[in-house]
Amino acid sequence: MSHLTARHDGGRHDAARHQTSEQHTAQSHTVQPHPSPLHTAQSRIAQHDARPHPRRRALGAAVLLTVTALVAGCGMQLPLASHAEDDGAVVGTQPLAELEPIADPRDWTGEITVGTPDRPVEPVATDPSPALPATVTDAQGTEVTVTDTSRILALDLYGSLSRIVFELGLGDSVVGRDISSGFPEIADRPVVTSNGHELTGEAILDLAPTVILTDTTLGPWDVVLQMRDAGIPVVVLDSHRSLDTSADLAEATGAALGLPAEGKALAERTEAAVDDTLAQVEALAPADAAVRPRVIFLYVRGQSGVYYLFGDESGADSLIEGLGGIDAAAEVGWKGMRPLNDEGLVSMQPDLVLLMTGGLESVGGVDGLLEQVPALAQTPAGENRRFVAMDDTEILSFGPKSADVLDALARAFYAPESLS
Repeated sequence: MSHLTARHDGGRHDAARHQTSEQHTAQSHTVQPHPSPLHTAQSRIAQHDARPHPRRRALGAAVLLTVTALVAGCGMQLPLASHAEDDGAVVGTQPLAELEPIADPRDWTGEITVGTPDRPVEPVATDPSPALPATVTDAQGTEVTVTDTSRILALDLYGSLSRIVFELGLGDSVVGRDISSGFPEIADRPVVTSNGHELTGEAILDLAPTVILTDTTLGPWDVVLQMRDAGIPVVVLDSHRSLDTSADLAEATGAALGLPAEGKALAERTEAAVDDTLAQVEALAPADAAVRPRVIFLYVRGQSGVYYLFGDESGADSLIEGLGGIDAAAEVGWKGMRPLNDEGLVSMQPDLVLLMTGGLESVGGVDGLLEQVPALAQTPAGENRRFVAMDDTEILSFGPKSADVLDALARAFYAPESLS
């Protein structure tokens, strides 16, 4: 079910715009979001390091597969199902359903950095005609009326919203992007975030957007209020992401832009792709639950001393379960996103650690992580250097590329040889 309630009306656009502006002004000073711990951590990082993230994709370069895995204990050799790009990265091409899984996913040794193939945008509609004005109640309970979609900004931590707008068929109307949106079709748009993930009011106003779609993963919130005070309709979408909400996000975005039918079509396409991939992952994972890997998700920023463990309701739990792993953090009742502690980590005894590539780089790779978090060495994951990393902008994005994320990570979990 969509997180927005929508109403699409005919009528006087100017009156609707005036009324909505008054509503925004009245509500913008009373509705304050509660930023997630991830956003809090991102803000702390920005204070310490103002440089753009080193792993951000420049001018739409694909996030591809680079593999440093040393596979042990299997002895089987599969046909190489990959191709090398100019930068030496490797992209798996063999269908997931055709892969031969290793006997025990807890037996391989090494570390793998994995990404998704670069797929072109495939709009669900060509030259769609938004039904405007469109009135929605956003994720914060604010009623917003959108009367013009000719200049759109869709901004969030992972670049999911901008991709959805393009997939809805309104890519030509997108006038700017966040730093995480790097797919080729949007790469020529100016960036309106600074210091990584901070909204820049001046850059946004310079683009004269007619509507802004965002959530609470970006800040500072005062910039959002500034946009509303300037009379720009701002629709705040739900920032709580999981595999179960990927379709909802597409539907909610379509509703806000006056494209409810297109939003529903994209939601159905996204859901079908995720369901199909989940079924393939389930077939690839061991039938015996006793040999499925125990997995944790670490969020790391070494330059800022940030070490978080993601548990229930963080999004990481949905990803781990979708991959057929055992969520070791959830097993011990770890809720949300909380600072890591050695005792909790050792008690979980993870077989595999998931993390973001930027985080791994920030501590100097696996060697640096083991040095900074020595308790990891007391776990099967640490003993075997079994770490799987994916680009920061993709691993928890939960949007149109959710199926690709599952596909890529499943290869690393259960068929690492296919990436070597």
